[in-house]
Amino acid sequence: MELNDYLHVFRTRWIAIVVITVLTGILAGAWTLTQDKVFTATGSAIITTGASQDLGSALVGDNYAKSRVKSYLDVAKSRKVAEFAAEQLGISVRPDALVARVTVTNPTDTAVLRVAANGPTPEAARDLAEAWIAGMTQTVADLENEGSAASVDMSVVKLQTLDSAVLPTSPTSPNVRFAVSLGLLMGLALGIGYALVKAALDRRLRKPGDVEREFDVPVVGALPFDEAIGASGSPTATTDFAMKEAVRQLRTNLQFMDVDNPPRVIVVTSALPGDGKSTAVIKLAEAIAESGQDVVLVDADLRRPVIAKKLRLVEGAGLTDVLVGRAKAADVLQAYGPTDHFYVLASGAVPPNPSELLGSDAMKTVLYGFPKKAIVLVDTPPLIPVTDAAVLTARTDGALIVARSGKTTIDLLDRALQNLDKVKGRALGVILNSVPRKGAHRDQYAYAYEYERKATEGDAEPATVPTAQAKPAPHTPKHATRRQAAAEPPAGILDWDTAAKGESRRAAGES
Repeated sequence: MELNDYLHVFRTRWIAIVVITVLTGILAGAWTLTQDKVFTATGSAIITTGASQDLGSALVGDNYAKSRVKSYLDVAKSRKVAEFAAEQLGISVRPDALVARVTVTNPTDTAVLRVAANGPTPEAARDLAEAWIAGMTQTVADLENEGSAASVDMSVVKLQTLDSAVLPTSPTSPNVRFAVSLGLLMGLALGIGYALVKAALDRRLRKPGDVEREFDVPVVGALPFDEAIGASGSPTATTDFAMKEAVRQLRTNLQFMDVDNPPRVIVVTSALPGDGKSTAVIKLAEAIAESGQDVVLVDADLRRPVIAKKLRLVEGAGLTDVLVGRAKAADVLQAYGPTDHFYVLASGAVPPNPSELLGSDAMKTVLYGFPKKAIVLVDTPPLIPVTDAAVLTARTDGALIVARSGKTTIDLLDRALQNLDKVKGRALGVILNSVPRKGAHRDQYAYAYEYERKATEGDAEPATVPTAQAKPAPHTPKHATRRQAAAEPPAGILDWDTAAKGESRRAAGES
């Protein structure tokens, strides 16, 4: 991972990192509240060698005291001193327990012994330190004078109290500030580790770069999440500038996909249901029709057809009727929208053998029977649950696979592409749907959305909406057998059969 990848992980998981850090700090603070308070009192004693008559005697005495301090350090930690302190305090405590509560140190190059005694209260800590120093001095005196009290004043080496223990004002343990700080640091480390592990295990595709990094299939379009479509569930809901511009870019990429041999009959599918393939194909068909090019949307999802229902068209007759010979394509083709370039071939009745119908020669004849100037978009079932889309892709110019941002995983898309490879179907590209507009996973369409919103807010006067751009009234489906007046020339897909017959008659007259 590069630096940008780490920064992206932190931006994506920053809430989890903060929550883990704060929770760990709170737990550390709560732990300190459950611990018993410990107070520490300190005092010191110094080793002396008596009065010196000259400088030489003073140096010898000082060196002798420093040489003896190492031995006295062991004496200060002995059980004998602990027994003396317990007797002086009048408590019945095991000597080992008292030794564990006292720390004796010797600063470097000094003849000083520092005593630090711990206790549950300030008074107990102070009394223990004082008793311990008294026990040290008495024990050293006994050792230096061989236990004879009469020779104490004549001892060469003495251990005397230097600093008496004072009453501590605050507990030394638990250290709340240190514990909370340590907890926050540990929480931060845990949060960062969690974010990195979560990112490494996250196999979901979120942005176009994720698809291009894992697969050799181009991303031909990225459609942002649209709140209007999400709220109503209808692809015909009014969308904003970002969605319209994204669909136009998808249309442009599709037109320039293969200049020498552009795909004309295109399957639109997905890995699993719920990825938004039907909404995406409807939006793409609308964009192609708005550019002035004829487009036919064929609902080949013979298991769960939704195109006619979403567009509020007639659902009773359609593709299955044409395939079994009960009707012609021109009889069941329905026009949609104000462009006169968008036509829909509904699915018709649900058959018991959809895969056989879609893989038949009759299906291929229907798809390639439309005028060559028209783009044919075929909505099919998902690739993984059934084989319908793979079978149909093998008999068309290729397939566009819709993947839902934040839902479709690398493994699912890989299985879908493998299903196409097994039948030698061509994957034209991937359409990434529902790309977030906000957050760490937002795409460039977030800028388009902000640009459109700011431009709208900055207008001094409301823009005049041209009549052609006004929201059309609910469109009544026009049947494919519609014919224009005889004085008007044939135009559009609905008249391809009339135009073909006219050309045939002219060819017969010339011959």
